[in-house]
Amino acid sequence: MTELRKGYLFGLGAYLLWGFMPIYIKQVHEAGSVEILAHRVVWSVVLVALLLAVRKRWGQVLILLKRPRALAAIAFAAVLLAANWWMYIYGVNTDRVVETALGYFINPLVTVVLGVTVLRERLRPAQWLAVGIGAAAVAVLTVDYGRLPYIALTLAVSFAGYGLVKKRLRLGAAEGLLVESGVLAVPCLAYLLWLTTTPRTAFGDNVHITVLLVAAGAVTAVPLLFFAGAANRIPLTALGILQYLTPTLQLALGVFLFHEPMPPARLAGFALVWLALVVFTADGIRAARQTGRASRDKDSPAQGTSYASSGVPS
Repeated sequence: MTELRKGYLFGLGAYLLWGFMPIYIKQVHEAGSVEILAHRVVWSVVLVALLLAVRKRWGQVLILLKRPRALAAIAFAAVLLAANWWMYIYGVNTDRVVETALGYFINPLVTVVLGVTVLRERLRPAQWLAVGIGAAAVAVLTVDYGRLPYIALTLAVSFAGYGLVKKRLRLGAAEGLLVESGVLAVPCLAYLLWLTTTPRTAFGDNVHITVLLVAAGAVTAVPLLFFAGAANRIPLTALGILQYLTPTLQLALGVFLFHEPMPPARLAGFALVWLALVVFTADGIRAARQTGRASRDKDSPAQGTSYASSGVPS
């Protein structure tokens, strides 16, 4: 099997696992959003620490711990990641899987906006058009919901911000996840220990839920490691197209499995989002091809894809 084919399989595995995540969260909904988040953090630390020990890659983690500025950035990334995880769990547990799917559909567009506002990147006309259509979609959905789709917007902004910080740090997937989860592990573990003194904890009361909560580490770490394997092997534009598999599956689950409503106005808002993504993706593919041709003409390596044009936070 070629490395390219392995990359596509890793990518499909990551986005399929993320796409079916609502089913897992629904199975442990009795635990509550905060308890699920805490277990996800703690068991991720345990699993990734074991993985790094087996692969003897603790050296990079120790080097990282000696960089205070990097640790501060990782702490900020950890807060963004925790906000993303909690809001996603909350959205699924309150029967708003469709809105969580919307968040990951508009995430590439928010990534573009961050590229302009934070990194001072310049957008191509088609990218501006995609952002404008996306803004119109949010306006339509705001009217439909009777409020801002805050779950979707929080998911999109937190994940795009997390991707921006991760891009600047350039950490390995396992090492980065370990340190990020480690930052959150102490308060999460303290919360879980406190919760055991109250009747509100679900851990230990039911074997099924207890096993699933322990499995939260694998549920979190495995798709991230698959994603890292894909990112190292396939073109960024291909990875950007694959990422739409996750919200598509989540939307299908929300409508067909969990029977969430999809009135005409909401469908129109999603249609505008999909139109914006078609414009955005087509422009990204065209730009990548032009860059490749220009690089071949100069007989030099292809230039890297900018943060805004990639639309794929890691």
